[in-house]
Amino acid sequence: MSTTVLLTGFAPFAGDRVNSSWLAAQRVLDAWTGQDRLHIAMLPVEFGTASDRMDELIDEHRPDLVVAVGLASGRDAVTPERVAINVDDARIADNAGAAPIDHPIIEGGPAAYFTTLPIKATVDAISSAGIRSRVSQTAGTFVCNHVFYRLMHTARSRRGMRAGFVHVPLATEFPGDSGAPTMPLADIAAALGIAVRTSIDVRVDARRAGGAIA
Repeated sequence: MSTTVLLTGFAPFAGDRVNSSWLAAQRVLDAWTGQDRLHIAMLPVEFGTASDRMDELIDEHRPDLVVAVGLASGRDAVTPERVAINVDDARIADNAGAAPIDHPIIEGGPAAYFTTLPIKATVDAISSAGIRSRVSQTAGTFVCNHVFYRLMHTARSRRGMRAGFVHVPLATEFPGDSGAPTMPLADIAAALGIAVRTSIDVRVDARRAGGAIA
């Protein structure tokens, strides 16, 4: 039985020309083989609008699995996210100029949602391919976390749909001016492909240490 997968990246933001999350998603599609169906889409870096677009894509494609991907400038590894929290708190404005502060994503919603993807098995598989990866305990409080939280809220009403979020570093080919760590785009794309395949194949996550002290 085939699996329908939705893989999303983001548009450029904060003055960047490209976003490695979207570039890598395109490469995953280009290399995709097998009977499982993969759909990709680029989300706007805008609070509300991005998660509304995600809901539209879910209605359109009816995926069994959703892997949302975003850029985390400053990270040196591909990092599957453990948890999304119910707050928007923007350090910078989004692409529409919005900068909410301490605003709940869903009024009265749960404080947090946990991913339903096998994040530790994913880290193990990516690391085995020689690509840096680790579990992340925070998706931040910008648009990535907003989309992640709304995605998991939507997933509650979609029987059998599993979902989660992965952050990726800046691509070495497009490092920007921050001096932040980078990773070759080919490695980012390979890691995302592994993350999707692992999420299709693994229903019970690996049980081993993957936490953080701070």
